[in-house]
Amino acid sequence: MTRPAPSGGRDRDAAGRPRNARPRDELGRPLSRDAGGEPPAADDTALPPASALALAQQLIDDGRAFRAHEVLEAAWKAAPDGERELWQGLAQVAVGLTHAQRGNARGAVTLLRRGAARVGGYSPGAPHGIDAAGIARSAGLLADRIERAGLDAIPAGGMHIRITPPGNANSATVNI
Repeated sequence: MTRPAPSGGRDRDAAGRPRNARPRDELGRPLSRDAGGEPPAADDTALPPASALALAQQLIDDGRAFRAHEVLEAAWKAAPDGERELWQGLAQVAVGLTHAQRGNARGAVTLLRRGAARVGGYSPGAPHGIDAAGIARSAGLLADRIERAGLDAIPAGGMHIRITPPGNANSATVNI
C-alpha cells in the first residue's frame, strides 16, 4: 500500500521507502497520475528463477526491456546471497537495453557493461542454466557497437539480448 509523502512529493510504502505509483509508458518513463499506461510493478513479488527468466525474455523480445528489468530486479531482491550479483547484473543488462530504447547511448553502454561484468563473474557454472559468459559477451558486444557506431546505426528491433538458459538454441545471442 502506498501513501503520499508528508510533503506531497514522492509516494512511499508503509515502511517509508520511496515508491513511484505513477503509471509508465512502454519504455518505463513515468506518466502523469491520471494518464493511462501500465501501472508500476510490485517489486516485492518475485517469480521462481525459471519463470522470471522466461518472462523477462518475453518482455525483452516484445521490446519492453524496462518491464523485464522490473521482473529481474524482483528476482535479485529475493535471491539467495550467492546469486544476488547475477540477478542484479541481468537487471542491469535490461536497463541498458531500456536506455538504448530511450535513445540514451551513454546510459546504454554504461549499464550494458556494468551488467556484463556482474553476470560474467558467474561463468562458468552459473545457476539455473544461465549462460553467464554468453550474456556477458553479448552485452559487451552491443555496448561496443553502440559506442562505436551510435544507436542510429543499429536497425529497428536490432537490440536484443538473449538471457534464457541454453535450452533455447539462440541463448545469449545478440541481434545487431
